[in-house]
Amino acid sequence: MLGKRKIIAVVDDSTLILKAARNALMDEYDVVTLPGGSKLFAMLAQSPVLPDLILLDVMMPDQNGYEVLQILKKDKLTAEIPVIFLTAQADKESELVGLSLGAVDYMSKPFTPHLLKKRLSIHLLLEQQKRELREMNESLNVLVRKKTETISNLQAAVVRMMGDVVEYRDYTTGGHVTRTTKILSALIDNIPHGSAYAETLQEWDIPMLLQSSQLHDIGKISTPDVILLKPGPLTVDEREEMKKHASVGADIIAKLQEQVEGSDFLEHAKIMAATHHEHWDGNGYPQGLKDGDIPLQGRMMAFADVYDALVSQRPYKQPFTHDQALDIISEQRGKQFDPELTDIFLRAAENFRPQ
Repeated sequence: MLGKRKIIAVVDDSTLILKAARNALMDEYDVVTLPGGSKLFAMLAQSPVLPDLILLDVMMPDQNGYEVLQILKKDKLTAEIPVIFLTAQADKESELVGLSLGAVDYMSKPFTPHLLKKRLSIHLLLEQQKRELREMNESLNVLVRKKTETISNLQAAVVRMMGDVVEYRDYTTGGHVTRTTKILSALIDNIPHGSAYAETLQEWDIPMLLQSSQLHDIGKISTPDVILLKPGPLTVDEREEMKKHASVGADIIAKLQEQVEGSDFLEHAKIMAATHHEHWDGNGYPQGLKDGDIPLQGRMMAFADVYDALVSQRPYKQPFTHDQALDIISEQRGKQFDPELTDIFLRAAENFRPQ
């Protein structure tokens, strides 16, 4: 039974059938003969090697073949073993029942040895091809997973590097990218299940969305140092120049998408760069979008961007406390910020309260 030859289990309550099957097959296969279903299951439980195919009688006194097959199919270890029914019943209805339960073939008794061997060789070959196909598919799946992981890591590295470029230039906002990502994550985690926002988020790759948020200020790489690093309040003209970073950032990401194949993952980044300074009441920039016309990515990013700016020290201001920042944001509910998202943000605030 432990040899290299295929193992055939023959299950039948007739000793004549068992003997005939053994005689017909023993020159090519290792044959195990069993007088009923209980003996089959006992053998399967004890043997370290499963049969490659089972010849199974339909009408047996302890368990009929249909019952035995159903038990085999429920067990992961035996579910894939091909089963051929042996039966004295020649009616099509019985044959259909057996096939519908998962048998691969039906043979009438008494059988012709030559025909039996031919049927077995066909099904064993089919099973081998199925196994090889499963192994090939698994190998392909592993390869695809590795390739996808490599691409994802590369995408994350590109996003992280571009975000770092902004922080290297604007050292006055050090850590802003990391902190806003954490805040945005807390906001997303607190969006109630079943809400319209939650349904939209289900369509997105949230980890990629959070990575993309690191690029919301990428447009600042075009802002002159004299403005970006100015230690005091900006003049009206300087403020207008600074405002350009939103549309410039979107343009930078759009050009990258055009030139690099497979860069659709930057779509969230482009939207956030373009719209995180838009206001719910239409008084934001650069497009003056209003309420629902502002993409959800931009509306969410606005909370993280403004909160972090409020609680951070700048050359031109002292930091507000966590509670003061929340009060300011609460006052802008329905003005600068989406009203419903404001309520969610305030509920999520304990998750990013500074230590």
